[in-house]
Amino acid sequence: MSGMAMASLSPAAAGGATGLVMFHAKGEDLMVHVKASGFAPGSMHGFHVHDKGNCASPDFSSAGGHFNPGAHPHGPQDAARHAGDMPNLQADAQGKVDQKFVLKGAKLQGETGLVGRAVIVHADADDFKTQPTGNSGARMACGVIAAH
Repeated sequence: MSGMAMASLSPAAAGGATGLVMFHAKGEDLMVHVKASGFAPGSMHGFHVHDKGNCASPDFSSAGGHFNPGAHPHGPQDAARHAGDMPNLQADAQGKVDQKFVLKGAKLQGETGLVGRAVIVHADADDFKTQPTGNSGARMACGVIAAH
């Protein structure tokens, strides 16, 4: 079984970001590293794992809703949350993201694993309150998570 997975981000038809999302198994958690560009300088973006590994539709609606096998409410990392809820991405002054964080209790493989699902970067920041999406706006980039 692989201890790593990756997703290559493609921009939405209306424009968006490109880059890579890397997942490394670390004990009971996953280390996530996002390297992406094409953002407005200083902007913040909601970032989630979505249920279906399908980025085929122009607006990425084909990826479905947030990955939520435990039927939890949408929320921040330190509360009950969807398995696919991740921290906001923060772009630097050049519109680039190079961000690492730990996704607690996440797995790569199996029924509750992330491999085969999609990562979505949203146009707006996640407020971590609004159900079920965090009010993070349109989907601006999508990538299917594949074992590596």
